[in-house]
Amino acid sequence: MYLTACDPAAWCTPRAGEVRLGQTLAALPAVDSLQTYETELADAWQQGARIALLGVPESIGPRANLGRGGTETAWSAALRGLCNLQASAAIASHELLLVGQVECSDLQQQAAALRTNDASQLNQLRELCAQLDQRVMQVLAPLFNKGWQVILIGGGHNNAYPLLRSLSEAAAQPVAAMNLDPHADFRAREGRHSGNGFSYAHTEGYLANYHVVGLHPGKNNAESLKQLAAAGFTYHSVHEFYLHDSQQILTACAAQAQAWQRPLGIEVDVDALQGVPASAINFNGLTIAQGFAYVATLAALANVRYLHLAEAAPSLHPAGREAGDMACAQLLSELVLAYLAGAQRRTP
Repeated sequence: MYLTACDPAAWCTPRAGEVRLGQTLAALPAVDSLQTYETELADAWQQGARIALLGVPESIGPRANLGRGGTETAWSAALRGLCNLQASAAIASHELLLVGQVECSDLQQQAAALRTNDASQLNQLRELCAQLDQRVMQVLAPLFNKGWQVILIGGGHNNAYPLLRSLSEAAAQPVAAMNLDPHADFRAREGRHSGNGFSYAHTEGYLANYHVVGLHPGKNNAESLKQLAAAGFTYHSVHEFYLHDSQQILTACAAQAQAWQRPLGIEVDVDALQGVPASAINFNGLTIAQGFAYVATLAALANVRYLHLAEAAPSLHPAGREAGDMACAQLLSELVLAYLAGAQRRTP
């Protein structure tokens, strides 16, 4: 199993008279086989856990897309932010299980030696991304097969592909996705990377319905937009949010997702939000409040199966790594809370 256990208590700073989330959060113990993994998941399910929290600490996908690294440390920042929140009845963490992180340090090490300006080495990076896909799917398949919801924190947006494929195979049908992102990530299928997870998933029959929220027409190449339209997929541009009421747009997106009547993934590329340290930092995006509303609005739908938080890169903060860790810790934990809040509003 390419899965490493995480101890939530190790990520929080205790204080007398207070209880932090890291002191109460249920966590999966170390597992050494698929059978042990499935047994531990079954035990956690019996204890009431329903939402699996999983990290993929990698930057292979963004670099294979000719972008910058840095996304490999978003998971640790998210853990620090989440585990240091106060344990409270206001935070519906009782269904949450910290599954751990996909083991990819060896792939990261191999990727670090490769240059993206060399065609042969770029192809090797994309092959490493495809290997990472297989590891992520190995961890996801037992979760989706047994009915778990998943919150996956990356890593690059390349991890949308193993999410969509694993969910589709578990559901035995093509699935749907809403993606908060200035980019459609519908680039050419030129080898796996963070810019073509959705185009691969669609072409291979795993993705039937797809809508991009906050897309910037000037940040997508003509061929990507052409292929998106040819697939029958749609988007709301970021400029529509500038001109119209954002909650009305999100309500319309939720109605569209519900009408699809398919298992649904909520995708978030954090570079859709203003000033968030990411491989493609954005100073003209949506607000964090709008990002929270997007996740919470969609998470209330009964057909939602996962939340994917991608592309946060603490080291790329203009003020440095320490500021980036703080910003990503707050943002990612807040979006996890948005998902938990929305899920609590679901009607059976």
